[in-house]
Amino acid sequence: MKLQLLAAIALATPLFFANSVKAENPQDLQKLLSTGECIECNLSGANLSGAHLIGADLRGSKLEGANLVGANLEGADLTGANLAGANLTSAYVTNVNMKQTNLNGVNFTRATIHDSNVYKASMNDLNLTDAEIFNTGIGIGGEDAEIPDWK
Repeated sequence: MKLQLLAAIALATPLFFANSVKAENPQDLQKLLSTGECIECNLSGANLSGAHLIGADLRGSKLEGANLVGANLEGADLTGANLAGANLTSAYVTNVNMKQTNLNGVNFTRATIHDSNVYKASMNDLNLTDAEIFNTGIGIGGEDAEIPDWK
């Protein structure tokens, strides 16, 4: 009986801690915060709420499900990054290069999105509630617009 109980506890223990496991690579997160550069890093699920990522180089990085609430991404390079399901509520997204970026399911509620490049970005199921969008190829409904690439 004790052996069965121990076996059951051993099998169930990982389930209790599954939600507390962080998805991001702690070294990548530290690198980004200390240098402002983290090319092809794993920052999935990272808590970057309120972070000042002005001019950050995040090309090709994994940011799926990341918390970027209130983050300042002015001038950041997110070319080819994966932000699927990320939360950018009230984020400042100005002069950001999001060329070929996966933005599927991103929450841009109350975000400020100005003068950003979304050429060939994937943008399905965006939440744009109360977002301020200016001079950026993001819209609601209608036909696909010709979105220019930055030169």
